[in-house]
Amino acid sequence: MKKKSSFSTQGQRADMGELIINRMLPNRYADAVGPFVFLDHIVPGFQSRVQTEGTGAHPHRGIATLTYMLTGESEHLDSAGNYAKVHSGGIQWMNAGNGIIHDEILNPDSRTDSSLVHAFQFWINLPSAVKARQPAYLALESHQVPVKTFGNASGWIRVLMGSFDELDSPIPNPSEAFLYHIHLNTGADFTLNFAEQTEVAAFLPTRAGTFNDEPFDAGDFVEFDREAGSITCFNENAEASDYLLFGGTTYQEPIAAEGPFVMNSRLEIANAYRDYYNGDYGTIDYEKRKSTP
Repeated sequence: MKKKSSFSTQGQRADMGELIINRMLPNRYADAVGPFVFLDHIVPGFQSRVQTEGTGAHPHRGIATLTYMLTGESEHLDSAGNYAKVHSGGIQWMNAGNGIIHDEILNPDSRTDSSLVHAFQFWINLPSAVKARQPAYLALESHQVPVKTFGNASGWIRVLMGSFDELDSPIPNPSEAFLYHIHLNTGADFTLNFAEQTEVAAFLPTRAGTFNDEPFDAGDFVEFDREAGSITCFNENAEASDYLLFGGTTYQEPIAAEGPFVMNSRLEIANAYRDYYNGDYGTIDYEKRKSTP
C-alpha cells in the first residue's frame, strides 16, 4: 500500500546575515515529525566573503543538533571544548545533554573554487532518560557517511541517521530516528517501505518531485499518513534531483519547548534557563579555532 500525503507547505523566512534560511519545521501543520522538532534549510546561495564569525553562540539542552552540509563547510565550536570543520557532504552532530553552548561558522568549501553554501540544520528531541547526560559531539566528513548506489547508475541513498538495508549511520541514535538523502537521476525512481505508526516527512530542497504519483513543488515540506506502506520518489526533471526523508516513531513523552530548549516539563525549561544564566553551561574558547590546523 502506498502512503498518502497528509499536507504540504513551504517554509517561513528566518534569514541570518547573508544566509537565506527557510524554517520548515515547526510549521502551521506540525510541531514535530517523530523526534525531529526543528528543520532550517539554508537555501543555496553564493557568499560574497569568507565568514570569520559564527552565527551566534547560543545554548541548548535536551536535544541533539545535526548540521548537514550539502555544499560548503561548517566549523563547530562548543563550551565542552569541541572543535572541528567538515566540508561538502559532511555532518556536524552534537548532543546538548544537560547543557552546552555552541556556535557554527558556515562558509564555502575551501577545498573548491565555489562560493556556494547549501545546508540543513535539524533538532532531534531526546528521550527523557538521556536528556541529563553529559554533552557529546561527533563530526563526519562526506566519505564517512554510509551510501548505497542504485543499479543502472540511477542514483544513490546516503544514510545520515539511522539504518537502511546493510547501512548504519555512525551518528548516535537514542530516538531510533532516520534521516535519508536520496539523489535520483532523470527518469529514476526509488521506493522505501515504512512500518505502522512511523511518522515520515519529505523535503524537496531545490527541484520539484513526485511522491507516490503526487507532484510537489521545489521547497515543499510534505508529511505522510501513519499507515504502514511505501513511498516512491520519482524524478521527472531534466536534471538530477535530491530528496530528504526523515522521521521515526511518535515521541511518547510530554514535550515542553521554549527558545533553544526542549524538555519534558515547564519546570525543566525554567531550570534550563536558570542554569544557563548561572553560567553552568561554560563558555566557548574561540582561540581553539586558531590553534587547530
